[in-house]
Amino acid sequence: MKSDNMKQGAQQAPARSLLNALGYTPEEIAKPMVGIVCSYNEIVPGHMNLDKIAEAVKLGVAEAGGTPVMFPAIAVCDGIAMGHIGMKYSLVTRDLIADSTECMAIAHQFDALVMIPNCDKNVPGLLMAAARVNVPTVFVSGGPMLAGHVGGKKRSLSSMFEAVGAHAAGKINDEEFLEFEEKVCPTCGSCSGMYTANSMNCLTEALGMGLRGNGTIPAVYSERLKLAKRAGYAVMDLLKKNIRPRDIITKDAILNALTVDMALGCSTNSMLHLPAIAHEIGFDFDIAFANPISEKTPNLCHLAPAGPTYMEDLNEAGGVYAVMKELADIGLLNTDCMTVTGKTIGENIANAINRNEEVIRPVSNPYSKTGGLAVLKGNLAPDGSVVKRSAVVEEMMVHEGPARVFESEEDAIEAILGGKIVEGDVVVIRYEGPKGGPGMREMLNPTSAIAGMGLGSSVALITDGRFSGASRGASIGHVSPEAAVGGPIALVREGDIIQIDIPNMTLNMKVSDEELAERKKAWQPKEPSVNTGYLKRYCAMVTSGNRGAILTVPGDQ
Repeated sequence: MKSDNMKQGAQQAPARSLLNALGYTPEEIAKPMVGIVCSYNEIVPGHMNLDKIAEAVKLGVAEAGGTPVMFPAIAVCDGIAMGHIGMKYSLVTRDLIADSTECMAIAHQFDALVMIPNCDKNVPGLLMAAARVNVPTVFVSGGPMLAGHVGGKKRSLSSMFEAVGAHAAGKINDEEFLEFEEKVCPTCGSCSGMYTANSMNCLTEALGMGLRGNGTIPAVYSERLKLAKRAGYAVMDLLKKNIRPRDIITKDAILNALTVDMALGCSTNSMLHLPAIAHEIGFDFDIAFANPISEKTPNLCHLAPAGPTYMEDLNEAGGVYAVMKELADIGLLNTDCMTVTGKTIGENIANAINRNEEVIRPVSNPYSKTGGLAVLKGNLAPDGSVVKRSAVVEEMMVHEGPARVFESEEDAIEAILGGKIVEGDVVVIRYEGPKGGPGMREMLNPTSAIAGMGLGSSVALITDGRFSGASRGASIGHVSPEAAVGGPIALVREGDIIQIDIPNMTLNMKVSDEELAERKKAWQPKEPSVNTGYLKRYCAMVTSGNRGAILTVPGDQ
């Protein structure tokens, strides 16, 4: 056992004395030590139940013959951090989570790990750590929130953000606005649409790192506690079989995850996180991989904000396995990939059933023949940009309009809510990328304001920042190279005509190469708005969005 390095022999008597101080018996010390990485806290609604999930996992580990040892991981609530300086500190936690978990796991020589994330950056951060540490590991999340109900319709957090714009435009009154505030988030759990947290939790199943239902069983269901106990059993079985994350998280598994992403209509943030996870196993993931996969993968689900269904509906319809079975039946998945069940993907999904063809469209009747995401390139984004095309209305798939240029999210919000953005405009928000933000803020406030004010079918938004999974419309993010390093988005001027062609995957501005070259000569770097502490270090090390905003040091490729 790996833990023998810190508990066997006379030389390790000091370590055993410290384990004794923790109250462990000799019998417990002799067993495999299983780290339970729990991101419980009292500020993130998706994490407020994780203490109970952790207790269930510990029971499962103990029943299966291990000694569970819990330690924490941090978490940020993107919804609470949205729209102010706090959002600069969201994406950056992915690397803090990965680094700190790596430190804890190796310093204490755990034999195995169970990861308990839920919201946004915890899932990819812990997947990155799992690949680094490479001891048997199982993921069990806290589960999604149930949908709220307002006006007789199911609602979610994106409805609340859009209500802000509707209220500003006078489309709803104060009483209706308050009803949204009080009812859209009715339970604990990750917000109820196919936003980033639920996207990444679903993709743990596609990667093979989570058990069936990990992405979809609602947080408040007792079945979630049973799943947590099974995760405890499963990690002990993996330990016996010596099946490790790098046996599971392979290039083929990551491409499987990208394929499932396309079918589910996941958040654009997966195009930051899958490259970062791939980087940990030495796979150079180019975001352009998305397009050939998207071209052959049907979009089968339209969960909020793209449509009227929610995570609870996906769960009842058969969950991620039912979606995977649809894809496998037409040869779109590598079914030989290993998983935390000790079985292959093919074995896991063999008996999966699609119980609701309105929630999970069959491959014979998809929402579209192409996947949920697309990577656009052109003279505005030479290294690529990302759009959730499954959430774009038909009339905005091809759009041309004048650029309305803003140097920050705050400036854009003021203009949108002030009625200064009109039909046909293309809002450009720059210096919000990984370096320029710094921290690559989500632009949910401006996209929601545009939608709430009734401009979602006539106004586009382009940024070197990123979007929440709750964003919808012609929202194009991750524009690379970003403005802070002199990318073409830094050279756009007010009134330049922007051309968006999602079917042909292009993003251009009608400005000649000669004019752009002249503008580039006059361009001067802009000082980051925060240049102290962790963000200063992050800014110095982070790459552009097309590489997953990974951290590099001199000598890294």
